Amino acid sequence: MKKNLPLDFIVSQSFHIVWRSILLGIGQALGITITSCCSTNYLSLGWYISVMSFFHFSEFVVTSIIRPQNLTSESFLLNHSKAYGIAALVSWIEYWTELWIFPGLKNSYWISGIGLFLCIGGEIVRKTAMLTAFHNFDHLIRTQREEHHQLVTGGIYSLCRHPSYVGWFYWSIGTQIILCNPLCSVAYLIASWKFFNERVFEEEVTLLHFFGKEYVAYQSKVPTGLPFIHGHNIN
Repeated sequence: MKKNLPLDFIVSQSFHIVWRSILLGIGQALGITITSCCSTNYLSLGWYISVMSFFHFSEFVVTSIIRPQNLTSESFLLNHSKAYGIAALVSWIEYWTELWIFPGLKNSYWISGIGLFLCIGGEIVRKTAMLTAFHNFDHLIRTQREEHHQLVTGGIYSLCRHPSYVGWFYWSIGTQIILCNPLCSVAYLIASWKFFNERVFEEEVTLLHFFGKEYVAYQSKVPTGLPFIHGHNIN
């Protein structure tokens, strides 16, 4: 957190951080318990809960390392947006409805395994991107260039321009494949693509403003990493 903040703000943030951490810890423990001790019919559910809990907690932990001055309860990304919450709720409704009507659909462990692979791979890619960019990374698109802000082109950024989005994109789709949710798998694919298409375009407008020809040269050599998303090109 930033220094010289009002005491009531610090207390409020500390409270929200603690209860979110406890909630995610309980979620992680629940996911592991379901995976290890419950019927195999709920194996995919255990994986899903563990993956969700780990993702949100690790977002906070990595942010505390790379940008501690910006650390707040929002860093968990639990309330990322209203659309994100609605999407999660719809996926839960689909899972439990299909488990009730078509229980065999949720026992396709090889399909859930593909989803788990996408989630683990996406998690690794995203966190690697965050740690590589370090203080240059932010959860929000910056409208003003900070004094220390540099264009990161090395490491995983030499493979794609937006690795944190690439990781989140595949992680998001993977969560629904884990649950064997056919409807939400397609819906998440479409919604995630639209979101990141707009997000990359908006972000590259600011990056071109910040870095000019340096970013144009980077664009010409390195793809976004996201399927059929090309970003903002001034050429």
